[in-house]
Amino acid sequence: MEKLKLHSPDLTQVNIEKIAQLFPNCAVEALDADGTVKRSIDFDQLRQELSGTIVEGPQERYQLNWPGKREALLTANAPIAKTLRPCRAESVDFDTTKNLFIEGDNLDALKLLQETYLSKVKMIYIDPPYNTGNDFIYEDDFAENTDEYLKKSNQVDLDGRRLISNTLANGRFHSDWMSMIYQRLKLSRNLLRDDGLIFISISDEEVCNLGKICDEIFGESNFIAKLIWNTEGHTDNQYDIKVNHEYILVYAKSDKAKLGYVIDPNTRQESNLWKGFAENSITKNGPANPPSEITLPIGFPCLAENLSLDNNYPSQNFFDAVNEAGYITKQATENSGVTYPIRRDSMNVSAFKLTQKCRVFAGWANADKLKIFINGGCEPIDEGDGNTLSFYLSDRGVIYYRRDREKARNIVSVLRNFGTTEQMKSELAKIGIPFDYPKPKQLIAYLIKMGANNNSIVLDFFAGSGTTANAIFDLQDSGELCDLRFILVQLPETLDGKNPKQKPGFDFCKSLARPTNIAEICKERIRRTQRSENGSHIGFRVLKVDNSNMKDVFYTPDAVSQDLLSDQVNNIREDRTPEDLLFQVLLDWGVDLALPVKQESIAGKDVYFVDGNALAACFEEGVSEEFVKLLAKREPLRVVFRDAGFASDSVKINVEQIFKLMSPSTEVKTI
Repeated sequence: MEKLKLHSPDLTQVNIEKIAQLFPNCAVEALDADGTVKRSIDFDQLRQELSGTIVEGPQERYQLNWPGKREALLTANAPIAKTLRPCRAESVDFDTTKNLFIEGDNLDALKLLQETYLSKVKMIYIDPPYNTGNDFIYEDDFAENTDEYLKKSNQVDLDGRRLISNTLANGRFHSDWMSMIYQRLKLSRNLLRDDGLIFISISDEEVCNLGKICDEIFGESNFIAKLIWNTEGHTDNQYDIKVNHEYILVYAKSDKAKLGYVIDPNTRQESNLWKGFAENSITKNGPANPPSEITLPIGFPCLAENLSLDNNYPSQNFFDAVNEAGYITKQATENSGVTYPIRRDSMNVSAFKLTQKCRVFAGWANADKLKIFINGGCEPIDEGDGNTLSFYLSDRGVIYYRRDREKARNIVSVLRNFGTTEQMKSELAKIGIPFDYPKPKQLIAYLIKMGANNNSIVLDFFAGSGTTANAIFDLQDSGELCDLRFILVQLPETLDGKNPKQKPGFDFCKSLARPTNIAEICKERIRRTQRSENGSHIGFRVLKVDNSNMKDVFYTPDAVSQDLLSDQVNNIREDRTPEDLLFQVLLDWGVDLALPVKQESIAGKDVYFVDGNALAACFEEGVSEEFVKLLAKREPLRVVFRDAGFASDSVKINVEQIFKLMSPSTEVKTI
């Protein structure tokens, strides 16, 4: 229910609305004194509309701009003093899985992943908020400078909020949404491999702005497609126009990216695309196929084991008609009574190969490739991507090409029959997962086949209900893709019932209370859909975005007062575990967060070994030279200790020397 405004109308806004109706191109978005986005008028543009000559104004340039863009860029580039804390209790197969689920703000998560997964992600799929006026958008802290942002990020948000409602009243504004998506896309690009691809679902409200942002971040030349997904919603109700489509923008990291070999499932069954090859005659008569004579050598392959055809060379009148027209016309062929193709010599085949040379005259569709085939000793031509091209004679003496291919690609820009949100919602309801608008997993699986390949990483930092993980499990179980890994990021968005996506109404499961946020729903869906067939990567390792394991004194030692000097002795927060410290070390060192972790005891002290000997970490106190020597015998690539964990200053001084003598390739650091 709306409240009475109890004040006189704002005539300035009334006038702005009137001008906007007359000159829509003069209506812009701007920030007021409080930093709030509001409707405004571009007076330079209005002056031009009312002038018969060119009005002087700001220098014109082709660019994308909006209020808050500079702040968004600053926020994207600013460092944060946060970490990812492991949560074994909520994980599945923590020690063996290669999949990651990160709970927290995806802007923080993307920043934390920059070093570890730089240029390692093959595909990104995201389904961000659409800015429809009914959804939620992320609220980010804009920083005045890097130092201030670093200081702020080491604390819990003062107001405790990470989301603001993008209401219908504010729905006409684009700036907040553009700032939100801009900084996340900018960070995500760094994570893509050079052959990586990003797929972004979006609706009419922001598809144009999103395209312009992607052009700026990924480069206009790296635009691949604007796919249209037919959502197949009900169309029997009365609407002005029933919208039953969404878009999926596809961009590449660079020109090294290639789409996967997929065939649109709506392709007719008799199509050659479903075969492992394509073939057709290369004799084509028409203006686009100038005729010439080609000599087929001895040994040219034939489909028939034995074949004997006399020459059928026509009279000179035929060639005169061809020369006059520039190509072999139907009338010239009929007037001369020739049977086609035209052979100057007899054609004799034995054991599937020509036994003598034969000159053939025709209009050719692929004469250059035929000559390459002949000059190469009639060996198949390697065309790359698993394709080979060869030529042969039919049992009628007609030359055919055959293109054998490992896989075919046929992607249609309009995606149909990939399931609906209603079907997916119903399927999730059967396993006790509540979510109102999940993307159908058939659609996401198709996109993954298009954008990923075996042994690659797929990132989804708007994970929602976890459809991406579900689709990956299905692809691996079916054998269509192997060794796929996922990294999912989802904010623990509270289920308060105000968002249409957030209508709890299912019993989550007997052992769990009703979910309190979307991250819980996502994790539970992954638990219920993960399987172990075919040796696929199953399970997932839960990591949660949190403030740094290190106390404030670690980042701002100059600000320490005399009464806080005791904090310098132990600069690690009291509530943090050794495994918390380990994962912050992995982040800082750029080590894969999904590598196996094993805990061992050496001389009575717990040591973490990551991926065998890739990294060894001991965060206990009382580290002695004897312990260090035992650890050095293991020859780890990297080793890390607590700065305050050594038994004495002399031990601390001698550690590097011990490793130089016993394991010179080991890199030693402390926290």
